[in-house]
Amino acid sequence: MCSKNQWRSPTAEALFRNLPLHKASSAGTSYKARVRVNQKMIDRADVIFVMEQKHKEILKQRFSITGKQLIGLLRNELNEYLLINRFKG
Repeated sequence: MCSKNQWRSPTAEALFRNLPLHKASSAGTSYKARVRVNQKMIDRADVIFVMEQKHKEILKQRFSITGKQLIGLLRNELNEYLLINRFKG
């Protein structure tokens, strides 16, 4: 998740596209986003990766995200997520 869904989140989606354990998609929080996030996308997601803290705050304000794991990619949250999930399954 980024703002305009032009560079960052589409790049992340492309990196994960062919991994068999995950289905990745990207969207933006801005009303000018190429693909704008909606509740249906949130509902389908198990984990939501955001590029910045502001994206996390926007999601919390606009959508029902109860039970969703929000991970910031530009903070230590990503390292923590990777360490925890590295040893699963």
